[in-house]
Amino acid sequence: MTHQDPPLFALLNEIGIIEQLARSRFERSQPDGLRLPQFTVLNHLVRLGDGRGPAQMARAFEVTKATMTNTLQRLEARGFIQIEADPDDARAKRVYLTEAGRARREQAVRDTVISLTPVAKDMGVMPADALPALAALRRALDHARDKPRRPAAES
Repeated sequence: MTHQDPPLFALLNEIGIIEQLARSRFERSQPDGLRLPQFTVLNHLVRLGDGRGPAQMARAFEVTKATMTNTLQRLEARGFIQIEADPDDARAKRVYLTEAGRARREQAVRDTVISLTPVAKDMGVMPADALPALAALRRALDHARDKPRRPAAES
Protein backbone atom coordinates (compact mmCIF):
# COMPACT_ATOMS: atom_id res chain seq x y z
CA MET A 1 0.00 0.00 0.00
CA THR A 2 1.50 3.33 -1.03
CA HIS A 3 1.03 6.50 0.96
CA GLN A 4 -0.81 9.33 -0.78
CA ASP A 5 -0.20 12.89 0.38
CA PRO A 6 -2.88 15.55 -0.08
CA PRO A 7 -2.67 17.00 -3.63
CA LEU A 8 -1.58 20.48 -2.46
CA PHE A 9 1.29 19.02 -0.44
CA ALA A 10 2.24 16.69 -3.31
CA LEU A 11 2.35 19.67 -5.67
CA LEU A 12 4.57 21.69 -3.32
CA ASN A 13 6.77 18.66 -2.74
CA GLU A 14 7.27 18.26 -6.51
CA ILE A 15 8.08 21.98 -6.82
CA GLY A 16 10.65 21.65 -4.03
CA ILE A 17 12.33 18.70 -5.71
CA ILE A 18 12.29 20.50 -9.06
CA GLU A 19 13.84 23.56 -7.39
CA GLN A 20 16.71 21.50 -5.98
CA LEU A 21 17.39 19.75 -9.29
CA ALA A 22 17.10 23.00 -11.28
CA ARG A 23 19.37 24.85 -8.81
CA SER A 24 22.07 22.23 -9.22
CA ARG A 25 21.80 22.25 -13.00
CA PHE A 26 21.76 26.09 -13.08
CA GLU A 27 24.89 26.39 -10.95
CA ARG A 28 26.75 23.74 -12.98
CA SER A 29 25.93 25.66 -16.18
CA GLN A 30 27.51 28.91 -14.96
CA PRO A 31 31.14 29.16 -16.11
CA ASP A 32 32.14 31.71 -13.45
CA GLY A 33 30.55 30.15 -10.38
CA LEU A 34 27.51 32.42 -10.22
CA ARG A 35 25.32 30.99 -7.47
CA LEU A 36 21.53 30.88 -7.67
CA PRO A 37 20.98 33.34 -4.78
CA GLN A 38 23.18 35.86 -6.61
CA PHE A 39 21.31 35.31 -9.86
CA THR A 40 17.94 35.70 -8.16
CA VAL A 41 18.98 39.15 -6.91
CA LEU A 42 20.04 40.18 -10.42
CA ASN A 43 16.80 38.76 -11.79
CA HIS A 44 14.75 40.56 -9.11
CA LEU A 45 16.32 43.90 -10.04
CA VAL A 46 15.66 43.31 -13.76
CA ARG A 47 12.04 42.26 -13.16
CA LEU A 48 11.05 44.83 -10.54
CA GLY A 49 13.51 47.67 -11.06
CA ASP A 50 16.45 49.26 -9.35
CA GLY A 51 16.62 51.27 -6.17
CA ARG A 52 15.34 48.69 -3.72
CA GLY A 53 16.70 48.66 -0.20
CA PRO A 54 18.55 45.64 1.22
CA ALA A 55 15.95 45.19 3.98
CA GLN A 56 13.12 45.31 1.42
CA MET A 57 14.93 42.72 -0.69
CA ALA A 58 15.58 40.47 2.33
CA ARG A 59 11.87 40.55 3.08
CA ALA A 60 10.97 39.77 -0.54
CA PHE A 61 13.33 36.78 -0.55
CA GLU A 62 12.36 35.77 2.98
CA VAL A 63 15.97 35.66 4.15
CA THR A 64 17.71 37.46 6.99
CA LYS A 65 19.20 40.90 6.46
CA ALA A 66 22.64 39.36 7.11
CA THR A 67 22.11 36.78 4.35
CA MET A 68 20.99 39.46 1.91
CA THR A 69 23.90 41.72 2.89
CA ASN A 70 26.34 38.87 2.20
CA THR A 71 24.83 38.20 -1.23
CA LEU A 72 24.82 41.90 -2.10
CA GLN A 73 28.47 42.27 -1.04
CA ARG A 74 29.46 39.39 -3.30
CA LEU A 75 27.58 40.92 -6.24
CA GLU A 76 29.06 44.35 -5.59
CA ALA A 77 32.58 42.87 -5.46
CA ARG A 78 31.97 41.37 -8.90
CA GLY A 79 30.74 44.71 -10.26
CA PHE A 80 27.20 43.43 -10.87
CA ILE A 81 25.46 45.88 -8.54
CA GLN A 82 26.15 49.24 -6.98
CA ILE A 83 25.03 50.08 -3.46
CA GLU A 84 24.43 53.75 -2.79
CA ALA A 85 23.09 55.87 0.04
CA ASP A 86 19.35 56.47 -0.08
CA PRO A 87 18.83 60.10 -1.15
CA ASP A 88 15.82 60.36 1.19
CA ASP A 89 17.42 58.68 4.23
CA ALA A 90 21.20 58.80 4.65
CA ARG A 91 21.07 55.81 7.03
CA ALA A 92 19.52 53.58 4.37
CA LYS A 93 21.00 52.07 1.20
CA ARG A 94 19.68 51.43 -2.29
CA VAL A 95 20.75 48.71 -4.71
CA TYR A 96 21.26 49.41 -8.41
CA LEU A 97 22.03 46.96 -11.19
CA THR A 98 25.12 47.79 -13.26
CA GLU A 99 25.40 47.15 -16.99
CA ALA A 100 27.76 44.26 -16.15
CA GLY A 101 25.11 42.85 -13.81
CA ARG A 102 22.39 43.14 -16.42
CA ALA A 103 24.63 41.47 -19.01
CA ARG A 104 25.55 38.68 -16.55
CA ARG A 105 21.88 38.05 -15.83
CA GLU A 106 21.14 37.77 -19.55
CA GLN A 107 24.08 35.38 -19.99
CA ALA A 108 22.83 33.25 -17.08
CA VAL A 109 19.41 33.04 -18.71
CA ARG A 110 20.98 31.95 -22.01
CA ASP A 111 23.23 29.38 -20.24
CA THR A 112 20.23 27.97 -18.37
CA VAL A 113 18.06 27.68 -21.47
CA ILE A 114 20.86 25.87 -23.30
CA SER A 115 21.34 23.53 -20.33
CA LEU A 116 17.65 22.76 -19.86
CA THR A 117 16.41 22.64 -23.47
CA PRO A 118 17.20 18.91 -23.88
CA VAL A 119 15.35 18.17 -20.62
CA ALA A 120 12.33 20.20 -21.73
CA LYS A 121 12.24 18.41 -25.08
CA ASP A 122 12.17 15.05 -23.29
CA MET A 123 9.26 16.11 -21.06
CA GLY A 124 6.59 15.82 -23.73
CA VAL A 125 4.83 18.83 -22.21
CA MET A 126 5.65 22.40 -23.09
CA PRO A 127 6.92 24.36 -20.05
CA ALA A 128 4.70 27.27 -21.11
CA ASP A 129 1.63 25.07 -20.48
CA ALA A 130 2.43 24.88 -16.75
CA LEU A 131 3.39 28.54 -16.42
CA PRO A 132 -0.07 30.08 -15.79
CA ALA A 133 -0.85 27.71 -12.91
CA LEU A 134 2.60 28.12 -11.35
CA ALA A 135 2.44 31.92 -11.69
CA ALA A 136 -0.97 31.93 -10.02
CA LEU A 137 0.38 29.81 -7.15
CA ARG A 138 3.37 32.15 -6.76
CA ARG A 139 1.10 35.21 -6.66
CA ALA A 140 -1.15 33.57 -4.06
CA LEU A 141 1.81 32.61 -1.86
CA ASP A 142 3.32 36.07 -2.26
CA HIS A 143 0.01 37.70 -1.33
CA ALA A 144 -0.41 35.39 1.68
CA ARG A 145 3.09 36.18 3.00
CA ASP A 146 1.84 39.11 5.08
CA LYS A 147 -1.43 37.60 6.25
CA PRO A 148 -1.63 36.23 9.78
CA ARG A 149 -1.17 32.49 9.88
CA ARG A 150 -3.86 30.32 11.37
CA PRO A 151 -2.81 28.29 14.40
CA ALA A 152 -1.99 24.67 13.73
CA ALA A 153 -4.87 22.26 14.05
CA GLU A 154 -5.03 20.62 17.43
CA SER A 155 -4.61 16.87 17.58
